[in-house]
Amino acid sequence: MNKENENKEKTANKSAGLAENDNSNLNITVNTQEISLQREEEKPDYILPALSPAGIVVFPYALTPLVIENEEEIKPVEESVGEDRMIVIFPEIPAKKDSEELQVVDVDVPSFMLHGKEVSSIGVACRIVKILKFPDGTVRLLTRGLSRAKFLAFDDKNPHLARIKKLETAPDTSIETIAMARNAVKQFQEVVSFTANFPEELKIAILNLTDNIRIVDLIADTINISYNEKLAILTIPDLQERLHLLTILLNREVEVLRLGSEIQSQVHNAMSKSQREFFLREQLKTIKEQLGEGGGNPDTENFREKLSTKKLPENIQKLVEKELDRMEQMPPTVAEYNIAYNYVDWLLALPWDEGTQDRIDAVEAQKILDRDHFGLKDVKEKILEFLAVLQLKKDKKAPIICFVGPPGVGKTSLGKSIAEAMGRKFVRISLGGVRDEAEIRGHRRTYVGALPGRIIQGMKKAGSANPVFMLDEIDKLGNDFRGDPAAALLEVLDPQQNTSFNDHYLEVDYDLSTVMFITTANISDTIPGPLLDRMDVVRLPGYTANEKLHIAEDFLIPRQLKENGLEKELCGADVQFLPEAAEEIISYYTREAGVRTLERTIGTVMRKIAREIVEAKNADIPKKLTKVVVDAKEVRRLLGAHKFLGDEMMSEPEVGVATGMAWTSVGGTILQVETSMMPGKGDLKLTGSLGDVMKESAMAAFTFVRCNADKWNIDQSLFRERDFHIHVPDGATPKDGPSAGVTISTALISVLTGRKVRNDVSMTGEITLHGK
Repeated sequence: MNKENENKEKTANKSAGLAENDNSNLNITVNTQEISLQREEEKPDYILPALSPAGIVVFPYALTPLVIENEEEIKPVEESVGEDRMIVIFPEIPAKKDSEELQVVDVDVPSFMLHGKEVSSIGVACRIVKILKFPDGTVRLLTRGLSRAKFLAFDDKNPHLARIKKLETAPDTSIETIAMARNAVKQFQEVVSFTANFPEELKIAILNLTDNIRIVDLIADTINISYNEKLAILTIPDLQERLHLLTILLNREVEVLRLGSEIQSQVHNAMSKSQREFFLREQLKTIKEQLGEGGGNPDTENFREKLSTKKLPENIQKLVEKELDRMEQMPPTVAEYNIAYNYVDWLLALPWDEGTQDRIDAVEAQKILDRDHFGLKDVKEKILEFLAVLQLKKDKKAPIICFVGPPGVGKTSLGKSIAEAMGRKFVRISLGGVRDEAEIRGHRRTYVGALPGRIIQGMKKAGSANPVFMLDEIDKLGNDFRGDPAAALLEVLDPQQNTSFNDHYLEVDYDLSTVMFITTANISDTIPGPLLDRMDVVRLPGYTANEKLHIAEDFLIPRQLKENGLEKELCGADVQFLPEAAEEIISYYTREAGVRTLERTIGTVMRKIAREIVEAKNADIPKKLTKVVVDAKEVRRLLGAHKFLGDEMMSEPEVGVATGMAWTSVGGTILQVETSMMPGKGDLKLTGSLGDVMKESAMAAFTFVRCNADKWNIDQSLFRERDFHIHVPDGATPKDGPSAGVTISTALISVLTGRKVRNDVSMTGEITLHGK
C-alpha cells in the first residue's frame, strides 16, 4: 500500500509540480489558497490535456465550471482524472466580427490551432475539483485555476496533450503599483455596493488579499466585462499594465452602475408622485401634437361621440361633460379613473328620454289577453279599464298594479301580455329574499365594486324610459340591520314621488313616472301597509276545474307534445290526448289553484308514452305504433293509483250530519259537520283541529239553538241531562272561520229533533245569537 501511494505521488509531481498537495476541496477561500508554483524549478515543462471551451476565460485562483461536448477532449480529461486531475485551458481567439462592439483594448496575442480553433498561446493550468458525466454524453467540470502557462508544442505521442511552461509574474512593489492596486480594491467595493446579492464570502476574500497578482485576477474574473477585455488581462505579462487596464474597466463599470441607480431612483420618484407624472404626460401629449401624432384619451373620445348622438337632460349633459374633463386630467392607472369611467358609462347607458310609442288599443289588448290566458274574466276587465284610462290621458303616467294570487295562476305572464298589448318593453326582477336597502337604491360610489340598485339596472336592461316593470314576489321582502327594502320601494311605487327617484350610485334624479310598475304576490298580508296602500290590488283566484280543462287543451297539452318529441313528424305516431284524460289528471292527480303541477303531470304522461314508442322501435321484433290514444284508463295505467279523492256528498240523509262549504288555497270544497248526543251534564265538546274563531262560532250556534228550543219542540231537559260532541272530519287539516255557524246549528237541531238533513244541500254562513 505504501509503495502504491509513493508511485502516485511521484506521478503527480512529475506532471504537475505546480499543484502539489492540492486537496480539491469545493469550499475554497481565496485568501487561504496556498499554491506552490516554484517547487520543481528543475522541471519547468509539463504535459497536460489541452482544452478550449467556447466563450470562457479562466483566471488563476478562480473556480470555473466547464461543459465539454467534444469527444476528442473528453477522453484525455478522463485519463487526467485517473492520474493527477490536471488540465490546461487556452482561451479561444475571437473573430473580428465578434469584437465589433466598443472595447477598451484590442487583443493581439500569439496563437495556435487547437481542435480546429485558433486559441491563445497563453492559458491557465487548472486542477479538476469535480467532474460529472451526463446521459447525453457531455462532461461537466469544476476547475480551479493555478497559474498562467505558455504553450510550447503538442506531445509527440499524444496530439491531445500539450507541452506547457509555467509563466511566473514578477512581483512589483513599486509605490505606483501599490497605489493602483488599492484604487482597484476601492473601486471594486463601489461596484459591489451597487450589485445586489453579491457573494459575501468572495467579497471578504478579495478585500483581504495582499498579493496584487491575485487581486487583479480575481477582480477581473468577478466583474462584468467583455470576453476580449478578460483575455487582455490574462495575456498581459506585466502586472502594472494589467492594473492600469483593470482600473479603466472598473471606472467604466462604476459609472454604468451609478447611472443605472440614478435612472431607477428617478423612475421610482416619478411613480410615487402623481403630479409629476401628470406633468410629464401633458408634455408628452404636447410633443405628440407637435409631431402630428397627437391623440386624446380614447375612452373620453368614445364617450364624447356617444354624448353627441344621445339626447340627455340638460343637468345630465353638464354632469357627463364635467366627469369627462376630470378623466382627461387623470392618468388611466389611478383608481379614481376607473370609478369615473364606470359612472359615465352608466349615465350614458340609461334611457333618459328614449321611450317606445304606446299602442293603447283596448280591443287589441283584449285579443292578446284572451290568446294568452283562459278565464280570469274579472282580472282582464280591470286591466282593460286601466288601459282605457291611459288611452284618454295625455300623460304617460300609469297606475301601480299588484297581482295577488296563488302560485301558477299566470301573474307573471299577465305582465308580459300587458307589455305586448301596449307595445312596451318588458323587464322583470325578483324581490324574493332581498334584505338590503342598497339592492333597491344602490351603493355609493366610494365603495369598491359599487353598482346602481336593481331599479336602475332594470331600466338599463329595458333600454326604454317607459317599460312595463314587474317586481316579482314583493310579499317576500325581508329586512335586517342593512335597512328595509320595502321602505325604499315607497318612493319607487308612489306616482307623486317617483318623478325624482334618487339612486345612491347616480346621485341624480331619475324620472320613473312613465314606467308601468306591476307587482306580484301570493298573499297581501305580509306586504307592509304603506306599500300596499300605494298599489291597486287585483286578486287572481284559482282556476276552476272547467277552466283548467280548457287551459290544458289549448295550451299545456300542445306544448308538452312538442317539448317531448311526440309530434307526428318526429315520433311517427299520432298521439291523441282526450279531454277525459285531462279531467282524470285534474280531479285525481293534482290539487292546486294554478296549473303548474297539472302541466308537470301531463309531461310525465308524455314521457312515459315516448319511452314506450322508443322501446317498441328498438325491440327484437320491431312494432310500429301508428296511433296512441290517451284516455282516463290509460292515465291510470301510466300514473298508478289516484293521489287525491274527490269531494263526494253523502249517499243518503242522516241525523246529526250537515254538509258545509269551505274555502281552500286550491279552491272550494265541501265538508260534513257531525254532532252526537249522549248522557251527561250539558257539556259541549269540539274536535277536528278547529281554530278559535270556529270554536266561538260553534258556541254561538249552540247558544242560539238552546235559546230557541221551544220553536222546534225541543225538551229543555236535554241540555241538562245530555252532553254534545261536534266533530269536523279530516282532523289533520286545520280549520277556522265563522262561516260554519249555520251548518253547526243545522246539525245540532237535527240531532235534538231526530230529523234528517238533506244530503244534496250544502250551506255556509255565520249565525248570530239572535239567529241572523
